[in-house]
Amino acid sequence: MPSHRRTGVAVLGAGLIGLDLLDKIRCSPRLECRLVAGRNRQTLGLKRAADLGYPTTDGGITALTEAIDGHGIDVVFDASNADSHAEHWRHLEPTNALLVDLTPSDLGVPIVPTVNGADTLTERHIGLISCGGQSAIPILHAIARHRTPRYVEVVSTGASRSAGRATRLNLDEYIHTTQQAARHFTGAPTAKVLVNISPATVPPPFRVTLTCLVDAPQPETIRSLVAAAAHRVQRFVPGYALTALEAEADRVTATVEVTATGRRIPRHAGNLEIINAAAIQAAEMHAGTHQSEGARS
Repeated sequence: MPSHRRTGVAVLGAGLIGLDLLDKIRCSPRLECRLVAGRNRQTLGLKRAADLGYPTTDGGITALTEAIDGHGIDVVFDASNADSHAEHWRHLEPTNALLVDLTPSDLGVPIVPTVNGADTLTERHIGLISCGGQSAIPILHAIARHRTPRYVEVVSTGASRSAGRATRLNLDEYIHTTQQAARHFTGAPTAKVLVNISPATVPPPFRVTLTCLVDAPQPETIRSLVAAAAHRVQRFVPGYALTALEAEADRVTATVEVTATGRRIPRHAGNLEIINAAAIQAAEMHAGTHQSEGARS
C-alpha cells in the first residue's frame, strides 16, 4: 500500500514496548509511524527510534497533541504507564485520533480483538486490558459461550527480565483491570487474578493458566470452542499456543503460552508480544474502515 494511503500513527513511550511496536508498525500494510514521543531526549528508546528514521520528540503528550494535525496522525498508541494515561486522554479527547491504551488503566472501552474487535470501528478510546487479559479472555469467552462460569481464576507467570519498571509499578492496576475484564467478558460474578514474576536464570515463557467453575461442562464442546478461539488469536500472534485443556466435573482448566517472534524482544517476553500484537490488530481494523471510507469518497 502506498505510504500516503497508510494510516498515520504515533507511539507515546519509547521503552521496550514502544520499540517493538515500531517494528510491528513497519511490517503493517495499513499503518505508518509518523511520530515517537517521549519525555527525555537522552533515553535509549528515543535515540534508537531516531536512528531508525522516525520523527521523535521529547515533549511528551503536549508535543504529540500539537503534532496530530500537521503529521496526519489518526491513531495514538499509549505505551507509557497507567498513572499517566488519564492525562494523555485529557489531551487527546478533543482531537479525532483513536487512543489505544496498552497500559492497565481501565479507562478506555476494553477490547480483545477476536472477541469484540468491531468496537474499534466506533470507539475513540480503547483499552487492551493487560497481557494476561489478552491471553486468557479469548479462551474464557469461548468457555462462557458454552456455560457461564460461577468463578474465574487467571494466573499469569512471566520472566522477571520481561517485567520492566512500568510493569512492576502497575501490578495493582494490572490485577484490578484484568479481573474487571474477566467478569465483563464471561458474565462470571467472581474473578480472581494472580501474578507470578519468575527470577529463574533460564527465563520461562509467558504462561497463563485459567480455571472456570461451571455446571456440567461438555468436554467435546469445550474443546471445539476453545480450539477455535486459540486459532483466531494465532492468526496475528503466531507464538500463541494452547498447551493444556481439561474439562471434568464442574471445572475447566486451560493453559496458554506466548513466545515472542520478533527481533526486538526475547522469545520469553510473550507478555510484550501479545499486548503489542493486539494493539496493531485493533489499529489495523480501525485503519481498514477509515481507508475504505476514504476510497469511497
